[in-house]
Amino acid sequence: MKPMIHVKNLCKKYSSFEALKDISFDVEKGEVVGFLGPNGAGKTTTMRILTGYLPMTSGKVEIDGLDVYEESLKVRSKIGYLPETTPLYMDMTVKEYVSYIAELKKISKEERKEQVKKAMNDCGVGHIKDKLIKTLSKGFKQRVGIAQALVGNPEVLILDEPTIGLDPNQIVEIRNLIKDLGKEKTVILSTHILQEVSATCNKVIIISEGKIVAIDSPENLTSRLSGGMRVDITVKGPESEIRTCLEGLDAIKEVKEAGQEGGIATLRVFAKEGQDPREVIASAVVRNGWGLKEMRREAVNLEEIFMKLTKDDKKS
Repeated sequence: MKPMIHVKNLCKKYSSFEALKDISFDVEKGEVVGFLGPNGAGKTTTMRILTGYLPMTSGKVEIDGLDVYEESLKVRSKIGYLPETTPLYMDMTVKEYVSYIAELKKISKEERKEQVKKAMNDCGVGHIKDKLIKTLSKGFKQRVGIAQALVGNPEVLILDEPTIGLDPNQIVEIRNLIKDLGKEKTVILSTHILQEVSATCNKVIIISEGKIVAIDSPENLTSRLSGGMRVDITVKGPESEIRTCLEGLDAIKEVKEAGQEGGIATLRVFAKEGQDPREVIASAVVRNGWGLKEMRREAVNLEEIFMKLTKDDKKS
């Protein structure tokens, strides 16, 4: 079974500058995929090529088995696209605008009314359909932008920075909307916001300087790149003695001081790969008569993984 989105050896050059350097990835039907990278990494360039808006220099891109270059019109009928700058006509009402987009997409008159109604309701703007777009908040404008991408019931949604410029409450609303849409659509969204991917996506593609440096689920990336377990402990006792004791335990690779105040030591303990040091730490603390105040396992988060991967890529 072919993937919904297939990208093979994709390159894009602007004169001597390589924006994309031989990238390849697949997105399966029904996946919500985060295309993650710093500003200038090549995210928007990739989005534009996937939609047929921008030609590639070399490589192959297919949407549902259709070649983006050779069967451009058929491909576009399968895609709903929200560019980074939402294309809105401010003096139109919400309904007028979404209806206009439906007409541009050549949706038949018989289907158009129902398609427009469904797109607006799915995006939570049906109740403000008669309001002028220029009077709406940034969050509702973004919802209208997603509604225009949804009209026509495309199989694939491509969203470029869908929460950029929104306040925290609006961001949560748009994230929840994307998760709901992902139950029925294949979604690929580009972002440089790490929390976006953790909150909405079941697969991550990390790009840096035009090259893909990782493809996996957020959970697998964390597991694969975190190395050993990390434990933060707070102990009542002499910091130097506690650290020396813990460094002598077989399960522990490294101990770092995080602070000492009022006879309370805070330490970060790094375990050897495959080891869970919590039981031996607790035993050592009790055996030496120190007071264990707190012990907390710390997970390596996506932000740390992202920084490591993009830093390593710049060194190579």
